[in-house]
Amino acid sequence: MAQMTERMQELFNTVRTVILSTATPGGTPNAVPVGAKKIIDSETILISDQFFNKTLTNMQDNPHVAVTFWEGREGYQLKGTITIETSGQRFEETSQWLQEMSEKAGFPLKSKGAIILKIKEIYGVSPGPGAGKQLA
Repeated sequence: MAQMTERMQELFNTVRTVILSTATPGGTPNAVPVGAKKIIDSETILISDQFFNKTLTNMQDNPHVAVTFWEGREGYQLKGTITIETSGQRFEETSQWLQEMSEKAGFPLKSKGAIILKIKEIYGVSPGPGAGKQLA
């Protein structure tokens, strides 16, 4: 497993939206913006599924995903495998978290599942000579 540094975690928490990339088993890519995300620990992130359709099908068929986030000239890409939880304590906590977000936003949100990403690799996506370099 790869671990996010404190700086990577700080940036992840700061950005409002990340990009979740998936692919079909045949390799057709798909990328969607995600705002309901949080860090579980330095090796694990959680993404709530409210609206996934094609993305959910892709993850069910191919659990390998990438999450990319950046601000200004600093950015990172996390690659790993996911599990999908639609019951249990973590799912219930995610549902409650989404309910609270929904109330603050004034927009109805309901979690259909907790997507748990175990980070296996981390890459830099900042512009310059180190772009695309594996960091962990």
